[in-house]
Amino acid sequence: MAIEIKQRVALFAAASALVLAAGKIATGLFSGSMAVVSSGVDSVLDVFMSIMNFYAIKKASEPADEVHPYGHGKAEDIAGTFQSVVIVLSGVYIIAKSVHAYIDKQPISYAFLDFFIMCLSLVFSFVISTTLVRVGNRTGSNALQADALHYRSDLYSNSGAIVAIILTRYTGITAFDLVFAVIAGIIILVSAFRIFRSSFSGIMDARLSDEAERQIREIINGMQFPLAGFHKLRTRHSGSAKYVDFHLLACRKLGIDEAHTLAHRIEDRIRMSIEDVDVIVHVEPCKEKCDLTEVTCVFTKRQSR
Repeated sequence: MAIEIKQRVALFAAASALVLAAGKIATGLFSGSMAVVSSGVDSVLDVFMSIMNFYAIKKASEPADEVHPYGHGKAEDIAGTFQSVVIVLSGVYIIAKSVHAYIDKQPISYAFLDFFIMCLSLVFSFVISTTLVRVGNRTGSNALQADALHYRSDLYSNSGAIVAIILTRYTGITAFDLVFAVIAGIIILVSAFRIFRSSFSGIMDARLSDEAERQIREIINGMQFPLAGFHKLRTRHSGSAKYVDFHLLACRKLGIDEAHTLAHRIEDRIRMSIEDVDVIVHVEPCKEKCDLTEVTCVFTKRQSR
């Protein structure tokens, strides 16, 4: 179900961005406003990114196979990383194009349509980014979260374009168009850096968040005797999928079946607490010296202090 939601949201974002891109570029070329055109170019990239996200999410949803035993979750991380590179290029293009237009003193003539299309774009960007943020956070999708950052940057660039239209319209100073177009380009570059950092961490198998690891530790430590502690906790994420493994120390008096049941109980509790997680537990006998009872258990004594 989570996969279907992510795919539907990606398609919704792409369709919305396509409508906005066509309207903004046509309007900007007609009036000569680079602020409006720059926002339109950004919307074209939004279309491209959202379509790429759709296929990345679809690929990431494919089950593990013989060649990819850990699944295809990194497809989302790769998509997000690629997005950041393309967004950097778009930001540089917008800044360069705006400066060139200003130096050449290209004429700018605004109409009510400029203002209307940018206001409409502002509303669309807010709705799209809010939807992407909500679904991206709920499903843990790096691709959707990266897309959300890009659409959120549109809010600022569109606001800048609206201000540029108003100021240039009533003051006749065309420098405002340049200033706000450059600001839009810088916002896009900053957004690209945030997308790259988030997505690349998945490719490099960065650990889960502090909050996720805290939950895992609390679940393990919340288990009572004959649990005798744990060590070598490792976590990582691949797309929206999460992986956890650790060594569980159990009392030496336990049989294989009992230790296996204890490990499964902890795995189930972690899965209930953290969505889309794969847990592997390696059981080891506790090496502390005691009488193999809860009263003399070293681990139990440590917890009671």
